[in-house]
Amino acid sequence: MTDNIERLEDYGLSKDNKPKTMFSKVGIVGAGTVGQNIARMISSKGLDVIFLELNQQKIDQAYEELARELDRMIERWGMTNSEKLGILSRIKGTTDYSSFKGCDVVIEAIKTNDRERSHDIRTEILKNIELHVERDTIIATNSSTHVITELTADLTFKDRCVSFHFLTPEADARVVEIVKGLYTSQTAYDNTVKFAHLIGKKVIPVKESPGIISTRLIVPLINEACEILMEGVGTMEDIDLTMRVGYGLPLGPFEMADKIGLDKILRWCENLYDEFGDLKYKSSPLLKKFVRANQWGRRTGKGFYEYNKDGMKVIKNSAIEN
Repeated sequence: MTDNIERLEDYGLSKDNKPKTMFSKVGIVGAGTVGQNIARMISSKGLDVIFLELNQQKIDQAYEELARELDRMIERWGMTNSEKLGILSRIKGTTDYSSFKGCDVVIEAIKTNDRERSHDIRTEILKNIELHVERDTIIATNSSTHVITELTADLTFKDRCVSFHFLTPEADARVVEIVKGLYTSQTAYDNTVKFAHLIGKKVIPVKESPGIISTRLIVPLINEACEILMEGVGTMEDIDLTMRVGYGLPLGPFEMADKIGLDKILRWCENLYDEFGDLKYKSSPLLKKFVRANQWGRRTGKGFYEYNKDGMKVIKNSAIEN
């Protein structure tokens, strides 16, 4: 008789057999402006996020900046305080790569001003990620000017690596560019596309090329705007107005450069010029002038324009004559 007794547990799922959600935990290396905004956006979709920084001071700074940005969203009626607390509760900081264990995706999103060593730094980061994550974890870079095939050439499992590029520092753009490298498996690519859809992004599939689509288009636009300004053809305000009103862009080239960050634009210029040798990518003297003065745009309060503490444009930079 005992052998015929059916246990209630037989109709349930054991702990080992419970289905695992495909994407529930995301890792991010780097918590600068881009890393923070990616973390905020992903957490707002209900996923857990863990970001890695160099030390506890940088982790604390990232939390403070995240909280301030969320407070600004509350002030603009874009969020409630309970939503803010929920987002922050799902974001954790670490200095240890082993904390990425259990992540479904880990995204490299560092900022480096060391152009000569940028490739080596990113390569080392990807190697460290691989040492601490499961075999099927997707490893991605947010860089647009570094080629994923080259960055991952020395990894053991290159097939799960992709480029996953958020177009703006806000990370709220509705599209992402996804690059399937030479070694990337179709499964890894398809799963990356599923992840992009999960966080509300439309996927732009891109063939591997430094700068892919977005960066190769925006760099010549901003460089040419600088050239037109230096020639005295038009004022900075009128150049921006032409592109906003005449062509329907949400921001003019100078406004867009300030939003992205002039230091970042300069790095893109240098990387693309090194890669292609085309003068359209050679950085404008104006860009170099402001970057050398640490006037990087909205983030520092001054770039082509000057900004108040809320990031709102006030006046043009007094260093610009027109």
